[in-house]
Amino acid sequence: MLSGDRPERKRLDHVPPSWSPEDAVYFITICAQPKGADILCRPVVAHSLLESIAFYYDQRKWYCQMALLMPDHLHGFFVFPWDKSMASVFQNWKRYTAKSLGINWQRDFFEHRIRNEGRYTETWHYVRQNPVRAGLVDDPNDWLHRWEPEHSQ
Repeated sequence: MLSGDRPERKRLDHVPPSWSPEDAVYFITICAQPKGADILCRPVVAHSLLESIAFYYDQRKWYCQMALLMPDHLHGFFVFPWDKSMASVFQNWKRYTAKSLGINWQRDFFEHRIRNEGRYTETWHYVRQNPVRAGLVDDPNDWLHRWEPEHSQ
């Protein structure tokens, strides 16, 4: 299990359990490499990433409720159609954005199913405040690198 001095990283399958509701909301975090570099918030890259999120939304590959870019990672709230694999949808999206935008994504992603309204609100607030906590803006409404369905029209 050990590779050198570090434990070997396991692959995550990202398969929702059969008892998970069809409309389950997942909080997703995807990181780019190198950590700490401004990779995702450069204007052309950020604009193209947000457009690709909207395109997948319009194509019903996912139902993104909100996506927010930070310099080296993305947070989002996603619902997946029951006939689509979360892992394959993200794998395809990451492959496309890596090739077209030159992003070096970390392998895999973090997902957590939101189980109740309180947790949803708490996590949503955490994500919206992320640019403020990072000292990038004073007001979360000033952060331009965010996509929500009602703001895309």
